[in-house]
Amino acid sequence: MKRSKSGRGRQSAAAVLDPNLEAMFMDSRGIEIRRKGRNTKPRYQRHIEPRTDEQGDYLTACMTSDIAFGIGPAGTGKSHIAVSVACEMFENGDVERIILSRPAVEAGDERLGFLPGDMREKLDPYMRPLYDILAKRLGRGEVDKLVTAGHIELCPLAFMRGRTFDNAVVVLDEMQNATERQLKMALTRMGENSKCFVTGDPDQTDDLPNGAMSGLQPVALALRDAPGIDVVYFTAAGCVRSRVVRTVLERL
Repeated sequence: MKRSKSGRGRQSAAAVLDPNLEAMFMDSRGIEIRRKGRNTKPRYQRHIEPRTDEQGDYLTACMTSDIAFGIGPAGTGKSHIAVSVACEMFENGDVERIILSRPAVEAGDERLGFLPGDMREKLDPYMRPLYDILAKRLGRGEVDKLVTAGHIELCPLAFMRGRTFDNAVVVLDEMQNATERQLKMALTRMGENSKCFVTGDPDQTDDLPNGAMSGLQPVALALRDAPGIDVVYFTAAGCVRSRVVRTVLERL
């Protein structure tokens, strides 16, 4: 630790605010972690570390493949890995934008009807889980700024047709609720220097409009051996959300 002229050790900003927070901003060597390229503010969460072998496989797939599927039960960290890798790539300057998309399908038999507000406000209930992951990585205030500046974009699956995403990471979450045609349309939006991370849990497929079938498994099966595409399957044993969630997954 450097010494000030007064002889006292210089503390990090995190330690001044709350000594218990300091560990959140330090890597394993005790060095304060700072964003690369864009500014020098400390991260809210350090470099992602996989907690299971399956998470490690999906992390590798996201880093090395053009399209990476993560398929498996709730609580296994699929979305967390996908969004965290997207944040890492954006912070490192590897891409210019993060595109987040989810099907606007309500859970089970619930029907919320028409939601008030602009596009972002209408999508907020569906996108909140991804927002929460972004906030852990970047801080909620920073996320709001990046959304306003267009560096993070919420793009409903229904509005993707005709778009091309260059220099971007596209996260397609909850894709068990997308049809095969919708997934094909979304995956063909990829432009130059872009990646796509697809996540979903076939066991949590909701009632799709007009009796349509989920396209996640057929699309993953058709593409799993293609160059530049990886498919990683998660199991209930890899649930990291909580012990009780693992019990629910094993018994239901």
